[in-house]
Amino acid sequence: MSLPNCPSCDSDLTYEDGALLMCPMCAHEWTAAESAATADAEADTIIRDAVGNELQDGDAVTVIRDLKVKGSSTPIKVGTKVKSIRLLHDAPDDHDIDCKIDGFGPMKLKSSVVKKA
Repeated sequence: MSLPNCPSCDSDLTYEDGALLMCPMCAHEWTAAESAATADAEADTIIRDAVGNELQDGDAVTVIRDLKVKGSSTPIKVGTKVKSIRLLHDAPDDHDIDCKIDGFGPMKLKSSVVKKA
């Protein structure tokens, strides 16, 4: 079993001392449970598209199905390419992509209706 890097200084020289993990570089002490909770929190912040690809700020995505737009008579069609997306990690609803779509303007999309281009 490999030990995690130090959460304080990112040193890979960590060692176990009883129930604690210790870093000789910065003298930081933590438990394995804290390390696992940190890893789980980092995994939760990853936003993936409908196919499972990891999305990053600035990526270009393609819409994979027609989307009805409230207040507009025309939907966003399948295959519409959206450039320079911005990810919203703390979105209260499922709309975790902020973008600007040509012909529609600023909009928020769900990552489940796009794929990485």
